[in-house]
Amino acid sequence: MNKHGGDDDAQAWTRLLAYEETFQCVQCGYCLPACPTYETMGKETHSPRGRINLVKWAAEGKLTDWRLLADSIDNCLGCRACETACPTGVRYGAIFESAKHALQYKRPQSLVGKAVQRGLFAHVFPRKRVLRTLANATWLYQKSGIGPKLRGSRIWRQTLGPLGAFEPHLPALPSPRERALRPKRRTPQGEAHGRAAFFAGCLMDALFERTNDNSMRLLQATGCEVAPLAGGTCCGALHAHAGDFLLARELAKRNIAAFEEMNASASGGIDYIVNNAGGCGAMLVEYGHLLREEPEWAERASAFSSKVRDISQVLAAGGPLPFRERKPEQGTNIVTYQRSCHMTNVQKVTSEPVRLLQSIPGVELREMKEKDKCCGSAGIYNLVHHREAMDILDVKMAHVRNTGAVTVVTTNPGCLLQMQMGISREGMDGRMRAVHLADYLADACEWSTSSE
Repeated sequence: MNKHGGDDDAQAWTRLLAYEETFQCVQCGYCLPACPTYETMGKETHSPRGRINLVKWAAEGKLTDWRLLADSIDNCLGCRACETACPTGVRYGAIFESAKHALQYKRPQSLVGKAVQRGLFAHVFPRKRVLRTLANATWLYQKSGIGPKLRGSRIWRQTLGPLGAFEPHLPALPSPRERALRPKRRTPQGEAHGRAAFFAGCLMDALFERTNDNSMRLLQATGCEVAPLAGGTCCGALHAHAGDFLLARELAKRNIAAFEEMNASASGGIDYIVNNAGGCGAMLVEYGHLLREEPEWAERASAFSSKVRDISQVLAAGGPLPFRERKPEQGTNIVTYQRSCHMTNVQKVTSEPVRLLQSIPGVELREMKEKDKCCGSAGIYNLVHHREAMDILDVKMAHVRNTGAVTVVTTNPGCLLQMQMGISREGMDGRMRAVHLADYLADACEWSTSSE
């Protein structure tokens, strides 16, 4: 028998569960109002405390059907709002990811499914050349104008599935030439007030390259010398959330090594590692936890994470942005802010984006009800659990609509696409838009030719 009360062979997978962490939960229920899946599904097994109980029972060998745990964990967004709400400091993220990891070894998966997942995780997301090739192909597809015709095709819908629902909401991608001509380093005029390595990410670099460029330009405008993290790769968030910690650790080590080399070659060193995606930032700040059991990497990972900043933190602390004075037409200046769950609950970055929005001349910020709740994006949750994600999104959009806002500002690419989907589902196309914070700030600036 193992220490959890189960047979060693039958319960071997349960050793991966964060069993000791489950004892922090006192079943008080403070997490229930914060949980989007509990709100929309109405089941205790789809609440944080219910999931924690299932993990505990599984670890103790008391759960006779592991599929009950799998259903509960798979339907969790991983937003970690329960951590913020918890009065006893339960580390739900550690419990959740341990369950994801354990279920990788328990559940059957087809050879095709394994090959597809491994192909995406090992050979697509970490490889910039592959992603840029896909981005250039997407630009060509958008340029051709065949999208509207294909979207009406049954074959197109059956082939892409939920992914096809988000395709119309992808940003207009820059041409390969425009991408190649963009400056890779931005140096402010006069004395720099900080030096930043910009974490471009994988999907952000491929599909939101203009947002990345605007981010670097904004950092430059506040007195920051900035260049992309040379040799940086995918942060590993999607891998960790899927339970593939082996590959997540490999990617973390590559990013840490890339930063150390860039830091050593920079006169005076690098002050910040700046990112503009809430999910990526949450992963980067937890590298110390991810590599805590590897003596060679633990201290280096913690040093890396200590320098990670969301772009809003650096912009809010830097010099004033060169906003232009404007007098917008009545009602066109109303915005609401959709918070990134991982930026709020993991990075604990909450006030800086609000202060930046409030600093823009003529803008009126109206906070929505339940502003901290997840929109249902959650990495690829809205693809693999599309119906459940849309139920959560419908709740969110009711709150957005009540603000009277014409612009929804987000700080994460997944949130951005999800909110654009929500706007479309509400029939508000053309009357409301979703935009990344960096793009909204950049659009409000009066750029001088000398800053190019």
